[in-house]
Amino acid sequence: MRLLIVEDDALIADGLVRAMRAAGHAVDHAPDGITADDALRQYPYSLVILDLGLPKLDGIEVLKRLRQRDSSVPVLVLTARDALTDRIAGLDAGADDYLVKPFDLPEFEARVRALLRRRQTSIAGRIRIGDLIVDATGRSAYFGDIRVELSSREFGVLETLARRAGRVVSKDQLLEALTGWDEDVGTNAIEVYVHRLRRKLEPAGVQIRTLRGLGYLIEKAGVDGA
Repeated sequence: MRLLIVEDDALIADGLVRAMRAAGHAVDHAPDGITADDALRQYPYSLVILDLGLPKLDGIEVLKRLRQRDSSVPVLVLTARDALTDRIAGLDAGADDYLVKPFDLPEFEARVRALLRRRQTSIAGRIRIGDLIVDATGRSAYFGDIRVELSSREFGVLETLARRAGRVVSKDQLLEALTGWDEDVGTNAIEVYVHRLRRKLEPAGVQIRTLRGLGYLIEKAGVDGA
């Protein structure tokens, strides 16, 4: 999943980015409201973590613009503003949850997990391809009683392919889903992840086809054209 962290405090932002990447997410960081607004117009994020006291464009305005575009992406607001009126303003503008600074990292991580679970439940958290079940909420894959052991990046590739099962997914689309702006993951790495997934998914009767010059396609093994 790809997250956007909007925070002008470099120290706080660095800690949050590290924590979310350690949890297996691709993360972008915007240090101001204008950068955040531009990013939200370009990328389909799974979650936005938004500070309110931002330079260039206030967090409330960023949130209002997001909701005016009919975006349903969940937003967790982070702010030093503890007044009731400020919390109400954030929620009224479209925030899904609110966390006051300073906060403990475990609580932040728990709130992120809760918002992502809620989102995945609303957009069909489980995807079936043949006998394989891809559980986006639990970030796991299994067939029958067998769990497929996957790294965070391998699961990210699998989830992206599974959400477009039967359709071609380009390497650029996979890279965009897996990495933040400042992460360097080359197309060779994608090939490695796909190679590993092919081996791990074969017992489940699922294949990943390469369409040269186009990308990859995941489907049940034995489909015509394989």
